[in-house]
Amino acid sequence: MQDINSSAVKLVIAGPVGAGKTTTIRTLSDSEPVSTEMPMSEPAMGDKTTTTVAFDFSTVMLEDGQPLFIYGLPGQERFEHMWSIVLEGAFGVLLVLDASDERLQEECEGWLAAIEKIAPGTPVVIGLTKTDLLAKPDLRSLRANLAEQGLVLPVFSFDARDKAQANHMVRALLASID
Repeated sequence: MQDINSSAVKLVIAGPVGAGKTTTIRTLSDSEPVSTEMPMSEPAMGDKTTTTVAFDFSTVMLEDGQPLFIYGLPGQERFEHMWSIVLEGAFGVLLVLDASDERLQEECEGWLAAIEKIAPGTPVVIGLTKTDLLAKPDLRSLRANLAEQGLVLPVFSFDARDKAQANHMVRALLASID
């Protein structure tokens, strides 16, 4: 794990295709991110017609003047060879999941297992997007499922397009490290 008191810190945003990773990075960024978005080879997912094939990257200057490097993992398993490269040296991971996905629990478990295998002990905060598409978002069952596995992780709903909410996710991750 990277020392968060060094001259630069690295945050990784992970999660499945269409969860909102690239949107979160764009929302957090001080400038237009470097993106490796390409047309999807599978059928479009609603309005989503592109997908990240290597990683997204951007920087944000923290209040103390320290740069925060933000990397977004590609969500498709066929690009998982990039995951270990991008996760190396990260102080933490923001796991972005689509709350409206009927496979939410399974996606969460799979991503947490992959992160733990590649970067053991790296702090994780879970952010659920698209909760506005649900009549009543159910964060409790996800937290209960995690607790059954012996995991106590912060789980929040957030709008990846809202800068204040995206910043809250980063602050929650930083707070979980202290």
